[in-house]
Amino acid sequence: MDDLYTIDTPENIEFAYDIAGIGSRFLAAIVDTLLIALAEVLVFAAAGVIANGAGVFDTLDWSESVVIAIAGLVGFLILWGYYIIFEMVWSGQTPGKRLIGLRVVREGGRPITFISSALRNFIRLVDFLPAFYGIGVVVMFIDPRARRLGDLAGGTLVVKERRGVTLESLTANTAPMIAPPRPGETMPAPSLQQVHMLTDQDYTLVQEFLRRREQLGRDARFRLGAQLASGLQARLGLPQGGDAEAFLHYVVAQYQLYQHAQGAVKQLPNQIA
Repeated sequence: MDDLYTIDTPENIEFAYDIAGIGSRFLAAIVDTLLIALAEVLVFAAAGVIANGAGVFDTLDWSESVVIAIAGLVGFLILWGYYIIFEMVWSGQTPGKRLIGLRVVREGGRPITFISSALRNFIRLVDFLPAFYGIGVVVMFIDPRARRLGDLAGGTLVVKERRGVTLESLTANTAPMIAPPRPGETMPAPSLQQVHMLTDQDYTLVQEFLRRREQLGRDARFRLGAQLASGLQARLGLPQGGDAEAFLHYVVAQYQLYQHAQGAVKQLPNQIA
């Protein structure tokens, strides 16, 4: 299995994702499975109490097969809905993946979509066979990127979240310099709906670059700006190219607007003028 998944951007800047191994994904799956089991127990218990209080079991002739069919359908909806809802709201993460530090992305490093999430989680039922991801684990051993059948169907892979990224760590990167943007050239701008996929760490890193860019040499400034912009564009599913610093300024402004719209209580650093 390859440990890195490398992407070359149009600016000839290379980005590498650490591929999540079977062990870390198994730990995340245990957490998610426990939460799903708890949710199903609570749902069935609540439904039983309500139905019993309303006298449903006394008035209807429930056969054992009907009860099993309904229970199976509800269980599937909870299982399927759990993963899809969290992967959409948390940009490729579930509680288990967030705890372990993993994220689902599409091939090319793009953010996961509803279709890809629905496909990968529908095939999860096959991966789970014959017991607790037996088929899925075998396929992950064979696949060079540790993908299960659901990942292959949805065009996704699971990567490790990179923690503690700093401006110094980017400065050490030997990616080649790109030419400065042409006058009037701009980048596609993210919407408020898209910036929810960014994290506070992304915001802080962009702010750090904008604050310290005047202290950088010309080559380093253009190279780092391009790296940051290209990485964020890939995450947001935007076309790449153009004025990197203008894009980063816009990302900062949109992220602050998004936080205010969400009523965030955390204090974000002041926007760069």
